[in-house]
Amino acid sequence: MNVFLALMLEFFKIGLFAIGGGLATLPFLYEIANKYDWLDVSVMSDMIAVSESTPGPIGVNMATYCGYNAGFSEAGVAGGIAGGILSTFALVLPSVIIVIIVSKVLERFKNSTLVDNAFKGLRPAVCGLIAAACYDVFKSACLETELFKESDNLSKLFDIKALILFVILFLLTRKFKKIHPIFIIIPAAIVGILFKM
Repeated sequence: MNVFLALMLEFFKIGLFAIGGGLATLPFLYEIANKYDWLDVSVMSDMIAVSESTPGPIGVNMATYCGYNAGFSEAGVAGGIAGGILSTFALVLPSVIIVIIVSKVLERFKNSTLVDNAFKGLRPAVCGLIAAACYDVFKSACLETELFKESDNLSKLFDIKALILFVILFLLTRKFKKIHPIFIIIPAAIVGILFKM
């Protein structure tokens, strides 16, 4: 299959089914990383960090990155730019279509119990997708599953430095609930660079 067509289909599917924002796209992105060479699972946590610290939604940033990688490997820089644009367009297209349809019929369904119940059913599904994404990010950032498989020593399961940083940042976010994320992202990046995490 043509790489550009595959990009359009995969990211259209993500845009259609990843309800709940950028973090809900992560399980789909892990599936893409396992299926294609556009995205490497080992760099997913780095790309999430970059996507979260740059302007724009994480799903759009990741779609642009994957599209550029796929297009670049197929046809150089021009292909990378085309791939980035196509995958980003494919990701947002379902939302645009749905918003247009909803705006046409909103008044008729505004007080519908069917629509209200559908949204009540979607909420737990979105929570599940986000929880699965959080687990995948935690696993890739704080667990050393390959070392653990080789030694069967429980102490080899955790990346101790990453786990300590996780606990410290988690406690800080609990204590200072209104702290801006940039005041966590920048120090965490500095610690990661200094301690080669």
